[in-house]
Amino acid sequence: MPGILNGPEGLAKRVETVLNQILEAQMTEHLGAGPHERTAERQGYRHGVRPRTLYTRVGPVTLQVPQTRDGSFSPERFKRYQRSEQAFVLALMERVVQGVSTRKVTEITETLCGASCSKSTVSALGAGLDP
Repeated sequence: MPGILNGPEGLAKRVETVLNQILEAQMTEHLGAGPHERTAERQGYRHGVRPRTLYTRVGPVTLQVPQTRDGSFSPERFKRYQRSEQAFVLALMERVVQGVSTRKVTEITETLCGASCSKSTVSALGAGLDP
């Protein structure tokens, strides 16, 4: 299947597409009706989307999180303010536990995600691992 994963961003775009489709399906299930669909089972109304960046192992993906008029929809797959994939955060914290400096962990984050996090954020996450 040549061409499916074009370039280094190909996999990230595929992941983004799939996650956005999942979010749309969850919204349809939540409301009991698809977009522009009129049913007796409808339990609310769509109110646009909110773009949100999620940092994953394959790179950053932009999610189009659907919204309802009454704000009752919350995606099942992501915590309310989650910005990074849990496995990615755990991998970085493993580096902290192994004694890698916070500066080096910050550099690793920039290299893998294309986004930076401060040394204080890395330290705070590492402190959460201490008993």
